[in-house]
Amino acid sequence: MTSPLEQKLKITGPVVVTANRLGDGAVVYRTRDGHWSTRLGEAAVVSTAPAATELLAAAVADDISAVGAYVAPVRIGADGRPEPGNLRESIRSAGPTVRYGGPAAAPAVTAGV
Repeated sequence: MTSPLEQKLKITGPVVVTANRLGDGAVVYRTRDGHWSTRLGEAAVVSTAPAATELLAAAVADDISAVGAYVAPVRIGADGRPEPGNLRESIRSAGPTVRYGGPAAAPAVTAGV
């Protein structure tokens, strides 16, 4: 698998850098001040390949806080805030699509039936 830093980025609009928080897997976004936020509205939005590469390199180097960093498309909403730019990011920003954190509901198995 090719490292995100070894891939040539093709930027055709505004993008953010996103990853998953190491402690709990939550979706996080890289901020301008070099931190991570669970709020897309706080993400650093860039529109050029050099800026995206720089933001991604800093995010990948911070593999203690978050893992799997990559560049994701966004669109700018009417209020000026970034919104998910594709279906995958819409799903990720909305949170898990399945319940987790508890035992799975499974039908009871009865012996000798």
